[in-house]
Amino acid sequence: MTILNDILTQVNNVIWTYIIMIVLICCGFWFTWRMRFVQFRMLGEMIRLLTDASVSSVSDSQQSSTKKHISSFQAFAVSVASRVGTGNLAGVATAIAVGGPGAVFWMWTMALVGGATAFVESTLGQLFKQHAGDYYIGGPAYYISKGMRYCSWKPLRNSGRWMSVLFAVLITITFGLANNTTQANTICGAVSQAFGWSPVAIGTFIATLSLLVVFGGIGRVARVSAVLVPLMAIGYFLLAFYIVVMNITAVPHILKVIVENAFGFSQVVGGGVGAAMMNGIKRGLFSNEAGEGSAPNAASTAEVTHPVKQGLIQALGVFTDTLLVCSCTAFIILLSGLYETPELNGINLTQSALQSKIGDAGPVFIAVAIFLFAFSSIIANYYYGEANIRFMTKSRSVMTVYRILSGGVMVMLGALVSLDMAWNMVDLCMALLTACNLVAIIALGKYAFRLLDDYRSQKCQGIRDPMFHRQKMPDIAGSLDCWE
Repeated sequence: MTILNDILTQVNNVIWTYIIMIVLICCGFWFTWRMRFVQFRMLGEMIRLLTDASVSSVSDSQQSSTKKHISSFQAFAVSVASRVGTGNLAGVATAIAVGGPGAVFWMWTMALVGGATAFVESTLGQLFKQHAGDYYIGGPAYYISKGMRYCSWKPLRNSGRWMSVLFAVLITITFGLANNTTQANTICGAVSQAFGWSPVAIGTFIATLSLLVVFGGIGRVARVSAVLVPLMAIGYFLLAFYIVVMNITAVPHILKVIVENAFGFSQVVGGGVGAAMMNGIKRGLFSNEAGEGSAPNAASTAEVTHPVKQGLIQALGVFTDTLLVCSCTAFIILLSGLYETPELNGINLTQSALQSKIGDAGPVFIAVAIFLFAFSSIIANYYYGEANIRFMTKSRSVMTVYRILSGGVMVMLGALVSLDMAWNMVDLCMALLTACNLVAIIALGKYAFRLLDDYRSQKCQGIRDPMFHRQKMPDIAGSLDCWE
């Protein structure tokens, strides 16, 4: 097992350092420039849309139960549920422990430029979504299959089918299976440290609870996420805000340490600027998922009048995840000073840091928080796999087997495997998944640009609620099933 873990570590370092990291940064900056800094210029519109979506989701629940759909806010909640998980508590701690405080700076950078990437992929998910009974379904597998046929470059035009299937397989493995091992692993580590409970007992409880939710499909996943996500995010932010305020005089020094370590001016811990950059970008992507192709699966389920609306909301989700929740964890750890303790890593570092600030209640709070964070991620991750299995097959028996594997078997496995092995499995799958999605959004990004221009044009005309119809894109209208 140790040999396999060492091999995975070496392969991940090569793929992330020389391929994924460079392409992600280039894509983020290109999309940001091409869309005139959409993630900053339209921040007010993002907040307005999310507020409107939140209000409408309340009124929707009061309508007749015969009308089923996923609201824009619920789709946002599902994607945030997947983003806000172990990456925010354990992943940030690991990035700091391995890469030093400078890793935080690179996580912030990935969020700022990644907002544009998230906008493109989620807008494409909405554009190419299709009907699935009472709900919508979509994501990269769908826009690869439908959109690649219009590419001017023949190799890509002929690759749509096999690339879409490859993506569907990879995301099912990454999120529905491998990713859930890290979520369960982190829950068990946190609960065991706080209460001393057996990993087997914890894993059994989580698996049982997960199966009860996932067998309800996307409708139940969306409803549970819409409750858990605001609860956990607001509670964690308030605690972190309290700790920062109580240590406000130390904040300028912490910011200085982050910047100095990010550029190698002062190496406190970690392996230099390269380690800070790689761990910050890698953990940043694991946390905010921009460019990975996961969030579009949730974004596609929303019922909106224009694809750009959900693209903007999902871009806001990247900021919520990294600039808000990840920063909370980073400041708690850095203010404690425990990041220089070699034997502390992952969720144990976060728990110990919080304990140093609020006493013995710290580990208990983190145990509860990580349960909410990671459990919501488990059920959201499950849905990403469900959406892509439905792309590959309509077999109910296959779906049943997948639900048992995702919500039961992989959760139990995650409770028992080592932390390093769990993270390395996810890192490799995530790298392959991201590479596949990046090829697609680079090729299809032009449609997101056109949609954004149309949305802005309508807004300039004084239209508060822009609408889209497939007749506006006659060149690809035959592949737009949901925009009559």
